[in-house]
Amino acid sequence: MIPEWMKEVDDGPCSCSAVYHGKKGFVGKTIDGIFGFLQEAFVSETYAKRKGLLQTLDPRAKLISILTIIFATSMVGDLNLLIAVYLATLLFAYLSRVEVLFFIKRVWLFIPIFAGIIALPMIFNIFFPGDPLIQLAYLGPGAVLGPFSLPESIFITRQGVNMAIIFTMRVATCVSAVVLLFITTPQQVLFKSLRSVGVPKIYVLTLEMAYRYIFLLMDMVREMYTAKKARTIRSRSMFEEQKWVGGRMGYTLIRSIDMSEKVHMAMMSRGFNGEVNVMQEFKMMHRDYLAVAAAISFSILLMLIAQDFILM
Repeated sequence: MIPEWMKEVDDGPCSCSAVYHGKKGFVGKTIDGIFGFLQEAFVSETYAKRKGLLQTLDPRAKLISILTIIFATSMVGDLNLLIAVYLATLLFAYLSRVEVLFFIKRVWLFIPIFAGIIALPMIFNIFFPGDPLIQLAYLGPGAVLGPFSLPESIFITRQGVNMAIIFTMRVATCVSAVVLLFITTPQQVLFKSLRSVGVPKIYVLTLEMAYRYIFLLMDMVREMYTAKKARTIRSRSMFEEQKWVGGRMGYTLIRSIDMSEKVHMAMMSRGFNGEVNVMQEFKMMHRDYLAVAAAISFSILLMLIAQDFILM
């Protein structure tokens, strides 16, 4: 019998973090980033164990539903529809007992910001002509930049701004749906659900092994840095720090190759056949079929409305 205290799940984010006092170099900041990544990963696991709306669904139903909505969202070109779908993802995050502010920061931290940078050239008339919104510079007739001819005036276009906003919002909405899937599903269960919907096992196995051993390699880097700090008496120059980092990178590569060979031999000796085995058994319930049907219906409705907007 397992004691009850061992079955308890911590629903809150981990309050512990690695703190290094004093001035930090680029190595110390990198280690802090590693700790931040590990902490975020463990926080995500705690969310997946909560008793929320999406956590109670079958992983296969959740995967099919979210992928269907992502496909429909990628075909939407109306800003109001994209905002409505994005607000729906926030609602589902709240119903799944995920802190909305944490969810928003996790989504908007990298990918939609980079999407906005990619979409930035759209707003200038140099790349896409349109109605002037804000004039930036007047170059005069015959302006050239090397072999390229430039317009008389450089300005931000109304159509370009609209296209950039729609592109960024579409990426943010799709990423929100993907993050919602990952944050409400344990990773090993998600990998098994990928196999159950027909994803080749070589891809699933690669993802699973990469996810498992990235934490081990990061912990190895942390231990090397801690050992270095414990044996360092005086501060070192930037060149010496970079030399140490280069040496540790080579050592980590050698260790990872050696570890991969040992792990593969250990797996083969235990009868590994390439399949991802998880003790949890999947069982579709009535609510799971209802969720899939609702997601498919919503996606079809979304594409029909988007098609009407395009025709208008």
